[in-house]
Amino acid sequence: MKLNHFLSLLFFIIISTSLFAQKVTLSGAVKDSLQTPMPYANVIAKPKDVSKNLQFAITDNEGYYKLLLEKGDTISISISYLGYKPVEHQFIALKTTKKDFVLQQSSEQLDEVVIEMPVTVRGDTTTYKTDKFVNGTERKLKNVLKKLPGVEVDKNGTVTVQGKKITKMLVDGKKFFGGNSKLAVENIPADAVGNIEVIDNYNEVAFLKGLTDSDETAMNIKLKEDKKRFLFGDIEAGKGNKDFYKTSANLFYYSPKTNVNFIGNINNIGEKTFTFRDYMSFSGGMNSIFSGNFSWKGGDFSQFMESNDLVSSNQKFGALNITKTATSKLDISGYAIFSNTNTSSFIENQNEYTTFTEQKTNRTATDNLLGIGNLNIEYTPNSKEKWYARTQVKRTNNTKNNTVASLINANTNTIATDRDLTATYINQNIEWHKRQNDKHTFSSVFNYVFNKSDKTNYWQTQDAILQGLIPADADQDLLRIHQLKNTKEQNIDAVFKHFWEINNSNHIYTTLGNKFLNEDFLSDDFQTLDNGTTNNFSSDDFGNDLNLKLNDFFVGMHYKFRTGIFTLKQGVELHNYKWNLNKQTQLENNKWIVLPDFLAKIEFNKSKKIQLNYNLKTSFSDVEKFANRFYLQSYNSVFKGNENLENNLYHAARIYYSRFSLYRGLMLFANLNYNKQIKGVRNTVDFNDVNQFLTVKMFDNPSEDIRGNVHLEKSIKKIKYKFDVGFSNNKYLQELNGNTQTNKNNSYNYEVGFETMFDNFPTIEVGVSRDIGKFISSNSTSKFITTEPFVTVDYDFLKGFIFNFDYRLSNYQNKTLGQKNVYEIANTTLSYKNEDSSWSYKISVQNMFNAQFKQSNSFSDYLISDRKTFILPRIVMFSIGYNL
Repeated sequence: MKLNHFLSLLFFIIISTSLFAQKVTLSGAVKDSLQTPMPYANVIAKPKDVSKNLQFAITDNEGYYKLLLEKGDTISISISYLGYKPVEHQFIALKTTKKDFVLQQSSEQLDEVVIEMPVTVRGDTTTYKTDKFVNGTERKLKNVLKKLPGVEVDKNGTVTVQGKKITKMLVDGKKFFGGNSKLAVENIPADAVGNIEVIDNYNEVAFLKGLTDSDETAMNIKLKEDKKRFLFGDIEAGKGNKDFYKTSANLFYYSPKTNVNFIGNINNIGEKTFTFRDYMSFSGGMNSIFSGNFSWKGGDFSQFMESNDLVSSNQKFGALNITKTATSKLDISGYAIFSNTNTSSFIENQNEYTTFTEQKTNRTATDNLLGIGNLNIEYTPNSKEKWYARTQVKRTNNTKNNTVASLINANTNTIATDRDLTATYINQNIEWHKRQNDKHTFSSVFNYVFNKSDKTNYWQTQDAILQGLIPADADQDLLRIHQLKNTKEQNIDAVFKHFWEINNSNHIYTTLGNKFLNEDFLSDDFQTLDNGTTNNFSSDDFGNDLNLKLNDFFVGMHYKFRTGIFTLKQGVELHNYKWNLNKQTQLENNKWIVLPDFLAKIEFNKSKKIQLNYNLKTSFSDVEKFANRFYLQSYNSVFKGNENLENNLYHAARIYYSRFSLYRGLMLFANLNYNKQIKGVRNTVDFNDVNQFLTVKMFDNPSEDIRGNVHLEKSIKKIKYKFDVGFSNNKYLQELNGNTQTNKNNSYNYEVGFETMFDNFPTIEVGVSRDIGKFISSNSTSKFITTEPFVTVDYDFLKGFIFNFDYRLSNYQNKTLGQKNVYEIANTTLSYKNEDSSWSYKISVQNMFNAQFKQSNSFSDYLISDRKTFILPRIVMFSIGYNL
């Protein structure tokens, strides 16, 4: 199915969708007796023919609604709103019509008015009665969510409602695996889902609502009554060609006081249940009130979550989540996550350096083991006080065996590398929040982190490497280089905040805190000779043993006020940084830094706003960059730190615009980011062929970048049109072989497409994306273009059958070298489940056209790389599932 086949399919889809487009539009406004628009009113269209589906709309912030109805149908229109008398209207859908409605306030009990409303809005909470939208064919939570008005789920499991991203996922009011949305939408069975609540301006501590700037939105999945005291879930097992297999289990037990969730998956088809994105969502764990005072990073624990583009893969994943309500004031919860992956990959690179080209092949086998344990204690002595105690422990053991063959000017080097990593992470934090009175609220947190990483590296080759950079004995039959590299980090942090609410429109926030870092770095590089003796490199300025202590004492004050549609917050933090280097280097520094920040929000209504942020930010390098003795980074690079480094300092500004209208079928997001380093740490590189000597030093104004993105979705009748465009322009200084030059890295991308949304027709998405990369240095320009048309199809048919298909044609071009490659990736699934049966059956095909590799490119400070990544072959699998 090359490009002509893709165009033929596109033509067929356009013709088919046009045949289904015989619709009539009924639109207008819903107002009260004073002609005030009524947002979030329910507008329901019930066809006289009961075999046809009910149609539904919610009025937007201006009270407008829109319904798409089948031409010729006789429709009963029902309009309802909390606290108002419902209105009924008969309509025959002969032509597009505008009709306004006026609702009268009701004197009846609220429950009598609400009972038939599919969607209700009370304050910041919107409730969907899912039984008004589903038809029984849904398998998972994500299938239910996609049928709710204004709710979308993307391929990464991210959920948005009315254009707002869901940041916390709850089940019956309790966090589901720490609030992770992907694990919820991919695993919770659809038949367990009752009503769904969406909570704007969410904070797990109710009295902190309105004091944060995080704009968190939570989704609470309320289980059906018959699922609240039972074990439910599903299990699945599949067998494919060439010994491919997959098994999975999703088991849930819910009762009023005890909730237990288990998710398990074992497969060798490259399917990842747990990714780096998921890992980062399980890091941190503090209230959003402290979001500006702490940052989280993947570190050594993220190494096991590498690309899905592999030639072999064995994945084992298990996760257990338990929540227990011990008393009316005490909740205890915890989760344990286990992941074990055994993978192999094969990559071919063409690397363009400044003066030469390298052809390189890279074969890697990995065995990665990760465990995460979390315990959370929540104590609520009264409605105005909250305590949290959280403990998280992570442990990873990783091994990686790698063979590289490097060809430069007809000379080939083959290097084997063995890497082993053991890392332990412990985090303990205690949080306290107190609402003293209507004017004063206090929050504090104490946080302790212990992070230890032990790495060993071993390089073996018959060829000479790193000539002139390491003191190796070259008169050996086999060159064997060993490295021990250990780091240990301890953080002790305490932050106290006071919130003074002078009145509803004026707040003053005060922050006082101290963060202490104690970090050790140890490295040892040596050679094992043919006779078994050791040649240690320490006499030639190799080997590090350094301690870094960094203390950050800070005090800050912010003033926040609201007037009309404007919210402004401005303030400043004063930081005193003290850092000491000990052991191999003795150094002490102290400096004060003033960091101003500014926030402005213009909220025209709930679905239309502009936000502007500015911060002056600072950061310090890790201890390794302060270590002023040599250590190996890889088979072709040696690094030496710089004890005279100071803090990075940079401007960061962002403007963000969002607009959502259910009535107009419009979703628009646009953002522009600007960053400029005033002072920054950058690598400097000296080349000797492929061998590199790197060090770091401070530069003035070393980098500047501007990035932007626009995402637009517009629904016209039953077709949704999508448009994405983005750009990134980065300019930075690079010192190469003693010469400082300015490099530019510019990239642009866009994606256009459309998606059908007919009731009795496949959901089909068709589009094309293009990425353009351009790297400009002082003496060369490189350009890459990747164009990818794509198609996805989802079709429910014949009472129980579901067909899924996705296809992507990738056209890759290296304009500089005149290279071109085309490959196709397609996957398809056909599944069946009888509504009255617990059994389900599925046939799936992965990599349908048996593509051998994917092609891509990348830029770095001194290297342009053209890459072929080889992937798993075609997999055909038959699976059987059972619903408990």
